[in-house]
Amino acid sequence: MELEKPISAPFRVLVIVAHPDDIEFGAAGSVAVWTEAGAEVTYCIVTDGSAGSNDPTVQHAELVQRRQAEQMRAAEIVGVRNVVFLGYADGSLTPSLELRRDLTRLVRQVKPDRVLIMDPTAVLISGEGFDYINHPDHRATGEASLYAVFPSAETRPIFPELLAEGLEPHHVNELYLMLSDKQNIAVDVSAVWERKIQSLLAHRSQLDESVVDMIRQWDTGAGKAVGVEYAEPFRVMKFYDATPQKDTPAE
Repeated sequence: MELEKPISAPFRVLVIVAHPDDIEFGAAGSVAVWTEAGAEVTYCIVTDGSAGSNDPTVQHAELVQRRQAEQMRAAEIVGVRNVVFLGYADGSLTPSLELRRDLTRLVRQVKPDRVLIMDPTAVLISGEGFDYINHPDHRATGEASLYAVFPSAETRPIFPELLAEGLEPHHVNELYLMLSDKQNIAVDVSAVWERKIQSLLAHRSQLDESVVDMIRQWDTGAGKAVGVEYAEPFRVMKFYDATPQKDTPAE
């Protein structure tokens, strides 16, 4: 694993996850690094977060509103102002064509250089001090996001209705996958780690300060692998743009 090289502005990043708070666990520090470097970052939250409580007295419509407000505050802390909520039902998501079309539309609208998604191949996850069965919403979001990036976003005949909306194909240069077991790039988040934690703790309906030690353990472990205090690791894939370029007229 190696450290990510600094980005240069202008640069656009689209982050796609299943639930409010998914970004903050694994990527909020990286987002803070990118926005400080001048990147324009957009968040997409696919589900409505309505399954985020087992309390029988909770009104789910109120929980949805609260979780959206928490996500907006969490985004603001790391320099993100544009948050898109797709509103799919929490807990029963599938990688449907409808979802892929919605994500393809968003990719063509935002025109990102980099897209960060959830690794759809991760099922059973083990780390230092924890074991985790990956949430099916994470995998469904990851699969739909992956195929929105390619082939859907850059292929004209796929979802022709998007062409009717004026959305031309777009090629994504870089794909970052979070919660992956094939990590090859880490972002040094040492300078922004406290902001990452503030962003995570904005999700008060879901967690409290007791989660901080776990996140510290994760990020120090990743940092140790690349020689920094705190880091966030990703599987990164970079793609060649094979889009034919028009000849530039001679002057």
